[in-house]
Formats: sequence, structure tokens, C-alpha cells
Amino acid sequence: MNKVRWGLLVTGGYANVAVAANAKSETMEFAAVATGDADEAREYAANHGIPRSFGSYDELLACEDVDAVFVALHPVDHVEWAVKALRAGKHVLCEKPLGLSVADVERVFDEAEAAGRKCIEGVMFRHHPQIRLAKKLVDEGRIGDLMYVYAACTAAVPPDYFRRDRALGGGALLDLGVFALSAIRCFAGEPTRVYAEEVRRGPEAADHAFTGSLRLPNDVLGQFVVGQDIARGDFLHVVGTKGRVVVHQPWFGGTDPVELDLQGPVPMLESQKEYFPVDPEGTYRLDEMFHISRIQFDEVSTAIATDTELPFGRREAVAQARAVAALLESGATARPVELAGTAGTE
Repeated sequence: MNKVRWGLLVTGGYANVAVAANAKSETMEFAAVATGDADEAREYAANHGIPRSFGSYDELLACEDVDAVFVALHPVDHVEWAVKALRAGKHVLCEKPLGLSVADVERVFDEAEAAGRKCIEGVMFRHHPQIRLAKKLVDEGRIGDLMYVYAACTAAVPPDYFRRDRALGGGALLDLGVFALSAIRCFAGEPTRVYAEEVRRGPEAADHAFTGSLRLPNDVLGQFVVGQDIARGDFLHVVGTKGRVVVHQPWFGGTDPVELDLQGPVPMLESQKEYFPVDPEGTYRLDEMFHISRIQFDEVSTAIATDTELPFGRREAVAQARAVAALLESGATARPVELAGTAGTE
């Protein structure tokens, strides 16, 4: 299988993680990088071993040596550049959130279908072996009937962090809440009703703390709390009539085992340990998100190279966007919001 050649729009943040994590990938390579400054892009490319650099995103999209594009811009710019990349004939992996409305997410996938290209919303934790193990335990009935899912993702982020800025598509829900919401939906399905509370510092400020309660199929309940000014805390508890599955570090990876309550710890899938041994240079560290990024890019690159289905497609992204929209509405009005209808098609 030939390596998929990726272009990188912007540097920093998750982009830097992706470059470091995939330095030794056998399925993909970063072939080009673009920023709004040609000198900055050139320096970044030289420092990270990327063959080509461009001083504009449009130049990168016109490059024939790029098969796919990682869109890691401000959330408010995701849809514009995902659409431009698809129209340029590139496959797209776009950082979460893919769009700031359901209509925008639908638009991106309409463009992907029209272009005959693949598109996926980048929510890295979903690709992690520990989440798949937890899902397997629940699906096998190890905890009895599913009753309740609780998730948390809190952090103390810098005051000037762009994901705080409402105008850029920031806020606690869109920054951190997408992880917790996606996990609840992974285990329990699509919410039929949501209720949310948010905390803002002013009418034009983004939410910096957000909590949601969800009514899900088969009388399952879900709850999550996220915040950008709260001590670090990442949790995922999936609770049934006979026990619970606990993932201590669900979003960014870690070495703690998935726990099956009352029956002792269940080791992570062996594939994780084999996949990411800690090499002498410390390139892949199990206590950071590097290995999750590598797995995500491996899966997406393999799907592109072999023209097979992506692990998460249109239905997943649209359903997530609908749930986010309902939660934002509820948070703004302090009233429950009902959800109805289908979530789109793959």
C-alpha cells in the first residue's frame, strides 16, 4: 500500500501532535504544510522534515503531491477549508468540531459525495483500543443492562487560548464537551431529549463551564460536565444493572487499564502495547495523545488508500452536530430540548 500524502493546514496544537505522532507511520506522510506566512511555513517544514511548504492554504490545495488534507484551523474556519479541500480533490480529516451547525456539517458531506472523496470529523479518542474494549464489554452484557453513562472533561486552559473565543467557535462544549457527548452517544445511542446549564462571564463570552443531561433510548440516562477553568479531570463511567466499566483517561490516552467493576481490572487490548512501544527517542509516549493521533491517521489513511469505508462517517458527524445544537439551545434558554428525526446517512 502506498503511503497517503497529507497536507497540513496551519501549525501548532493538534497539528504538532499529528506531525510528531506520525513521524514513523507506514501508512501516511506529511508532504506539505501551509500557513499564512511563507517564511513561517518554510521554517516549520524544515524543522519537521516536511518536503514542501506554502504561504497560503490555496497553494497547498493546488499541489498535486497532496492526496489528503488535515484541517486544524480555528473551528469557525473548518467548513470553509474542508469544502475548498474537497473541491480541490483532496480527502479531508477535519479537527472537531467539523462545523458549527447541522447545516454546515451536511454541506461538507454533500461536497465530499459530489467530489467522490472521503471526509471524517477528527474526534481522536474514538479510535483508541481502550474505548473499543470498553464498548465490547458493554455490548457483551458484562455490566448487565445499560442504565447510565457519565463523562467529564475539565481543564484549566490559558486565558488567551483560541478555543475560549466564541467568535472563533470556542467554548467549553465545543472544545471539550464534544468528547464527552460523543462517548455517551457511542455507548447509549442518540439522545431524544437534552437539558443543559452553562456558565458565561458575559453575554458575548463563550461558555467556560457546561453540563448536560440526556435522555437516551431504552430509558438510559447520560450526564456530562466540561469546563475550561476547572481542575483537570477526565472520566468515563458506563453503568449497568450488574456493574460498571470505568475508563480513567478516556480522551487523550494513558496507561491505566479499563476497569470492570467487581471483577478486577481488564487489561487494555494487547494491540495498543504492540502498536506503540516506547522507542529510545521517546517518540511515542503512552501518557500523551500521540498514539491516539497515530491510530486515527492510520485508520483514515488505510481507508483512503484501499477505498474502504471510514470508521466514522456522515451519520456520526451529523448526529453529533444535532446533539450539540440541542445542547447549545438548552444551555442558552435553560429549557429542555427535544430531538427527533434521523441523523443522516453514511
